[in-house]
Amino acid sequence: MPRIISANLNGIRSAHKKGFFNWMAAQTADFICVQELKAQLPDMTEEFLAPGGYHGHFHYAEKKGYSGTGIYSRAKPDAVRTGFGCPEFDAEGRYVRCDFGDLSIISVYCPSGSSSPERQEAKFRFMEVFLPHLLELKAEGREVVICGDWNIAHHEIDLKNWKGNKKNSGFLPEERAWLTRIFDELGFVDVHRGIDKREEQYTWWSNRGQAWAKNVGWRIDYHVATPGIAAQAKTVAIYKDERFSDHAPLIIDYGF
Repeated sequence: MPRIISANLNGIRSAHKKGFFNWMAAQTADFICVQELKAQLPDMTEEFLAPGGYHGHFHYAEKKGYSGTGIYSRAKPDAVRTGFGCPEFDAEGRYVRCDFGDLSIISVYCPSGSSSPERQEAKFRFMEVFLPHLLELKAEGREVVICGDWNIAHHEIDLKNWKGNKKNSGFLPEERAWLTRIFDELGFVDVHRGIDKREEQYTWWSNRGQAWAKNVGWRIDYHVATPGIAAQAKTVAIYKDERFSDHAPLIIDYGF
């Protein structure tokens, strides 16, 4: 049963020190999508590039210590694509795609708008250009799983303090409506919610206060998939026994 993991590392070097790669080796996952590498190629050790025999493919940001995405796979991909054709966001290392037969695995790191109004405007620009790309993906007729940090909580159930965050980045009406379009109009599936509809299924916790200890979190990491492969999803888990990052890995087993 193929296992796909999505994990925002908040720095690959930091996650390594906290034991991420030891944990990853024990998961026997087929695909591990990582985000927020905060590293460039010169920073990448052999263990980062090809841990335990995995094939690693990465999209680095031009800015040092910023963003970056990657995919680890047991099998060598038939094709690899970095970036989705938008110079502004391709320069930030936000997208890598690997094709395996008729399956495409994508690791994406959508911008956060929480640091400033300027970054929120950049997030809106990303949303505007990424939606047509998703349409193009759908038109290819392949099975697709897009794993990553989307930096948006979709529904009230997806964050603890939803009432106090209605005007904050990550839970703005425009952001939530954009996700709804992806699911309802474009036909992609929120795989996690298709399996597990329980409350308090969070994947990110602020480092402020006691958010982690009190489980005051947000569900902003997703597997977004085409319907065929989404229907094959069997089990979902959020790994919280260890902390490699301010995000927790999202693990889904598929029966294809």
